[in-house]
Amino acid sequence: MATGNRKLLALLQRPLEPTFYPKDDGRTVIDLPENYLTERYRPIGANIQNRFGNDADTRIPVRNVGSPNIAFAEAIPRRGGFSLFNQRDRRVAGDLISLFVNQPDPETLMAVAAYTRDRVNPVLFQYALAVAIQHRPDTRELNIPSFLELFPDSFVDPSVFPKLREEGSVVQQENRMVIDIPLNFTASEREEEQRLAFFREDIGVNLHHWHWHLVYPGDGPDAVVRKDRRGELFYYMHQQLIARYNVERFCARLARVRPLNNLRVPIPEGYFPKIIRSLTNRAFPPRPQNQILSDVNRVDDQVVFTITDLENWEQRISDSIDAGFVMGMNGQRIPLTEQNGTDILGNIMEPSSLSVNRQYYGSYHGNLHNVIAYSHDPEGRFLEGYGVVGEFQTAMRDPTFYRLHAQVDNMFHRHKNTLPPYTASQLNYNGVQIQSLGVQLNRANAPANVLLTYWQRSQVDLATGLDFGPQGNVFASFTHLQHAPFTFRLMVNNSGARRRGTCRIFIGPKTDERNIPLTYQEQRILMIELDKFTVTLNPGANSIVRRSEQSSVTIPYERTFRSVAMSNQPTGAEQFRFCNCGWPSHLLIPKGTPEGMTFDLFAMISDFTGDTVNQEFDENVDCNDSHSFCGLRDRLYPDRRPMGYPFDRPATGATRTLPDFISSNSNMALANVQIRFTNTVIART
Repeated sequence: MATGNRKLLALLQRPLEPTFYPKDDGRTVIDLPENYLTERYRPIGANIQNRFGNDADTRIPVRNVGSPNIAFAEAIPRRGGFSLFNQRDRRVAGDLISLFVNQPDPETLMAVAAYTRDRVNPVLFQYALAVAIQHRPDTRELNIPSFLELFPDSFVDPSVFPKLREEGSVVQQENRMVIDIPLNFTASEREEEQRLAFFREDIGVNLHHWHWHLVYPGDGPDAVVRKDRRGELFYYMHQQLIARYNVERFCARLARVRPLNNLRVPIPEGYFPKIIRSLTNRAFPPRPQNQILSDVNRVDDQVVFTITDLENWEQRISDSIDAGFVMGMNGQRIPLTEQNGTDILGNIMEPSSLSVNRQYYGSYHGNLHNVIAYSHDPEGRFLEGYGVVGEFQTAMRDPTFYRLHAQVDNMFHRHKNTLPPYTASQLNYNGVQIQSLGVQLNRANAPANVLLTYWQRSQVDLATGLDFGPQGNVFASFTHLQHAPFTFRLMVNNSGARRRGTCRIFIGPKTDERNIPLTYQEQRILMIELDKFTVTLNPGANSIVRRSEQSSVTIPYERTFRSVAMSNQPTGAEQFRFCNCGWPSHLLIPKGTPEGMTFDLFAMISDFTGDTVNQEFDENVDCNDSHSFCGLRDRLYPDRRPMGYPFDRPATGATRTLPDFISSNSNMALANVQIRFTNTVIART
């Protein structure tokens, strides 16, 4: 039942249906004041309220607070695109977030949001209200629906929707069939980039990208945007994306992604997304092979910039990195230190409202997205909208997303290369020795250091996103990569007194796509963080056992694809809070190869006195378990070290290989691990 603040969730269901339309499978109706109805429905308001309210179990009365001033939000067409890479759209979203956050209580928020809902762009509304709910102290416990539930067309082959509507309309709920979503449907095997479609078009990974930017919005009230080490986390989350993508390319015998470092040459990669926008019922436009990038002059969208602008912003950022300082608004020199340099650059490059000088450094990352997103129609003469790279929830589908972010990543590496290598005291933990390191599947008689991946078929309920569709559940099945559960095992000797440390576990490829060994410099930026957790070391031998599902990077399947049904909400510590931010658990480890691909498994126990930010937290409570990518809600990032430590900066010149790097550090260890892929589909039980 929709009680207390949970009635706000009724506004987050079936976003294209009018607010007065029954929610929660017909059990909940929102009673609107007559003046809250739009002009289309106001003349027949009494008839509508009676027609759709008779069978409801719950009625939600909405307080009449007059007509809030939302003219600024109506500047974005209700049935048009909404892109957070568009400066106008970001500004409008920030103002709408402020409007929702500043309401004095949830009752007034319900009223203002109910009035707004049918008058503004549905994606804008869902985004702004979701951000506000997450950041208001009186609503933060609410379970925000995922974008998949609201707009499944952003993730799913549109051919399944007529089948879902037919099944839901004709067949009773208990007899409905599951509709299958085909795997890798956007290109044939003749296109080599299709080998990575399982990663790029994975529903969970695209939901992660959308939700990370929901938790870390770039514009809005300062209290919402200004989070601890926000700019650095923008760097690290995307750096890990590129590392994972490159490793998957090695598994597919493809070379590393090429950075988008020359905007004047054609882009050889084409992409034909084959998904639609429910708001317009038009397909996302494709990009043919060898597309040439052009100046963007989309006056109606207020997206106007040139290729030269992008090149100038990049040059200014590069020059500032080389000089060791950035220019503030008043001409002051702000040093890029070891402690805050990456954070400052992240906020400049994204950019967020925390940029120290938006006018000078511009919108480098945002307009790299736009120059690709509008490349098929840069002047709007054909009235085409932006491509998939223009939205957070679809951007990762396109191969050029990774080229774009590889270039952004290189800008951060440019800064990291100016920093001194870590000293012995920064890397070692005297008296701590990792004597053994290994990993094993959670099954009897499993061989040591062999991990398995395979295809898994899972189901997701898409009924919430089928506007004007059937009531009840309508399930679709989809196929994704999965790995067999496993456990890390370490034996650690502590020659001193009882003390604490941080266990950091990474995995990285030993060779490239041609089976040529990687140098340390090549390997360190491909190291994938698998886990990070605090350990207590007693004097003598210590056995450390850690299960893969406990990873500090991932969230479990149930939180990525959970149901938002209002009548079935968990409570207490299981309640959704920060929970939907995190890497999907089914992509924790790389795919590997059928014959088995060998990786370096790396573990390190670092000195807790250099790690701690002097705040304790329980990773098993309040959804703190995915803190590596998402931080902790309203708290400091739980690690004082730079994100990616100890691989975030170059080592000394004498370090040629990863074994060289660990050789003088007894608190580090390596193990050879093989990942084998089996081309078999196993249904989720």
